[in-house]
Amino acid sequence: MGWRRTDCLAKPLSGLFEKLGSSVGSHPFFFLVIPLILSAALGGGFTFLKDREDNDLERQFTPRKGPSKTARAFVRENFPNNDSVFSEDRLYDNGNFASIIAVPTDGSNILANPAFEDILRLNDEILNITVDNGRLGFNELCVKANGECVSNVILDIIRANETDQSTKIIYPEHTYGSNLAFLGSVLGGVITDANNSVISAQAVKLFYYLESKESLAESSKLWLRAFKALLSTETEDKYIDVSYYTSKSKQEEIDSHTTDGFPLFLITYASAITFSVISCLRTDNVRNKLWVAVFGVLSSGLAILSSFGLLLYFGVPFVITVANCPFLILGIGLNNMFILVSDWQHTNVNDPVPKRMAHSYKEAVMSITITALTDVFKFFIGFMSDFPSVQSFCLYTGTSIIFCYIYTITFFGAFLALNGRREASNRHWLTCMKIPSDNSPSHPKIYNICCVGGDYDKHTGAEKKQPASNFFKDYFGPFLNKPWVKGGVIFLYVVYLAASIYGCTQVQQGIELHDLAADNSHVTRFNLKDREYFTDYGPTVMIIVNEEFPYWDKTKRNQLQACIGNFKRLPFVDEDVYISWLHSYLLYGQERHLNLDDKDVFLKNLPEFFDLFPFFKQDVNLTANAIYASRFFIQTVDMANASMEVQMLNGLKTTAERCRAASLLFYNREFIFFDQYGVVISSTIKNVIVFTAAMLVISLLLIPNPLCSLWVTLSIGSVTAGVTGFMALWNVTLDSISMIVFTVCIGFTVDFSAHVTCAFVSSKKSDPDDKAVEALSNLGYPILQGGLSTILGVSALAVSGFHTFRTFFKIFFLVMLFGMVHGIVFTPVILTLFTCRSEKNLKETSKNETFHVSKL
Repeated sequence: MGWRRTDCLAKPLSGLFEKLGSSVGSHPFFFLVIPLILSAALGGGFTFLKDREDNDLERQFTPRKGPSKTARAFVRENFPNNDSVFSEDRLYDNGNFASIIAVPTDGSNILANPAFEDILRLNDEILNITVDNGRLGFNELCVKANGECVSNVILDIIRANETDQSTKIIYPEHTYGSNLAFLGSVLGGVITDANNSVISAQAVKLFYYLESKESLAESSKLWLRAFKALLSTETEDKYIDVSYYTSKSKQEEIDSHTTDGFPLFLITYASAITFSVISCLRTDNVRNKLWVAVFGVLSSGLAILSSFGLLLYFGVPFVITVANCPFLILGIGLNNMFILVSDWQHTNVNDPVPKRMAHSYKEAVMSITITALTDVFKFFIGFMSDFPSVQSFCLYTGTSIIFCYIYTITFFGAFLALNGRREASNRHWLTCMKIPSDNSPSHPKIYNICCVGGDYDKHTGAEKKQPASNFFKDYFGPFLNKPWVKGGVIFLYVVYLAASIYGCTQVQQGIELHDLAADNSHVTRFNLKDREYFTDYGPTVMIIVNEEFPYWDKTKRNQLQACIGNFKRLPFVDEDVYISWLHSYLLYGQERHLNLDDKDVFLKNLPEFFDLFPFFKQDVNLTANAIYASRFFIQTVDMANASMEVQMLNGLKTTAERCRAASLLFYNREFIFFDQYGVVISSTIKNVIVFTAAMLVISLLLIPNPLCSLWVTLSIGSVTAGVTGFMALWNVTLDSISMIVFTVCIGFTVDFSAHVTCAFVSSKKSDPDDKAVEALSNLGYPILQGGLSTILGVSALAVSGFHTFRTFFKIFFLVMLFGMVHGIVFTPVILTLFTCRSEKNLKETSKNETFHVSKL
């Protein structure tokens, strides 16, 4: 059974666009000037750009309602920092600090001289940094414990060993005086003997903690700047290579590079103008479309100016991710331009300009509208993201697409009409002087080349097709319709899907912190060194009992300890490195023969225990006669990359949920940034599903053939699978940055297939093979132009010094490549095989039935 044409909204919309085209053709100056005035007015919003910049890492690049933010609020309320005792593992936020990683330049032992002497000399220089005209130094600004600055324990241990050569450094936990020091986070590349005594180490990490009091905030900021200035100019270290970092580094790095994409954008615009001009050049001095190409690029620029200015007026935050938006809009605008110009060239050159514009709009604006609707809808879906940075990006981009669409059918259309008037008067493309339309033997050859034009196809009345269009009509289309070629295309499509699905299974999730910084940044150097030398031990994790619990009840206590034991047995946890106030208190009770199964005895002896072990006092919220919260600590290991961090979070979450003895939370201050792992995949899948469903509805309404609409929808999944799979094979991980670009890609997956499908369905040809050839003849070259111009436009990002921009290039390159292949190879073949074959059969069946009836 064949599908009947169901015009739904397509026919009335086509009529509306036809009237709009006629109006633009009749009054081009009005449609040209209004967008210019509007852009000038809205462009004033850029004066607020500096005020609207907001690249706060936590606020913009972490989920708005991340579980770690909830856990941090609980820790801050129940376990406030203690001024008399300092423990890095017990901090609920990073505070103010500076850090260095030192490695020997010759690969020798960093703990031996002369490398260690360089470390001591550099440490002294850092401690002597002063600010406020020398009034405040590290001793005045440092975090103090019992009145003394918190020191680097590894330096204290080694200095002590210099006086007592018999003392060995035990790794990872070393007893120093009455304290147990964990060295896993300060020594890297450690080699030990059978007794865990350190033989050598390849790296040392030192920390300098500053007070976070508001009264010292400005002075602490100045000290950190002085620290950076010292380390960036340090040249006296002969035996060590030093990387440095501060608590402000990531944020300062992001803030300083927010607008670094604009120079690349200028390069992109220059490249796009050049490519567009070359694509629109004609040897005919009247039909030359050079200025049309320039105004097509200008139309995209005005859309960006207007949309950005409007949102800046309204106070929408400008995040660094928004800097990717102009590249997208340029690609969309150029694609629209090539589609509209292609339809203009198929109109009769002898018709009045309004009639030609009406015909062009009737055919082209429908497919442009479909892609614009889907793109805008997709970005407003993305606005519901958990990430504020994604929300800002989607709002800026969605608004820009609306302006791009409006300016394409007004501003650009108006210039196309004015250019049509010039052509109708047979005027030269550069001088606008009237020139003869035919070559004359009496004229010099050079005159016929540069001063004659206006030729057209006398059979069709339309402009002569370009060689590229003839290639699609005379060679590529018929070649694609050969049965053996169709079989090869289907086989290639199956191979493509198989490779894509395999790649999808290889997708890695997670973001490296240095990916948010420039390649040559001190932040990148520090984080790479940290990954290289300090991955044996990961973050120390708090396991928090976030409810009132009867620790004196032996049965329930054993159940709780069993839950903690499950955490300790996780594959990424060191079972031997464990801090538990409860375990220590039970040992304390055994030594003193206390019956800690009795509530009164348990609570009565806690204060004395805390006096002996003040660190543990920070781990228990004891109020009146109840313990409302407490925490324990486990040590993670082998955090070699972001994928391991994802596994760690999943394992901790599963183990916490499985505990029935008590309600448990887990927390480390770095987990604030790890929360994205829990929502990136789910958000991406949700966006794909919602957008695909919406695309099916839009296609059914605007494309008068259900099976063709279904293929347009399926192409979303096909291209998305390809981009995801090959993204993984190109070493692009799935994180908040790639998710933004991926959100972009979802909409562009449909553009090329939608254009070809619309042309296929609207073709008056009866045979599906002929429909495919006509669709390729009309749109094959514009699709190739749009895709290649976009790839050329974003190619400037490939050499960017920022991971964000390079990721954008990789994903968008894959989108354009696979989109073009689907548009001009897979879609025509699949449409001829499945979509409209039934229509042909229906017509043949009807003819046969009529023939048999007439015979009877």
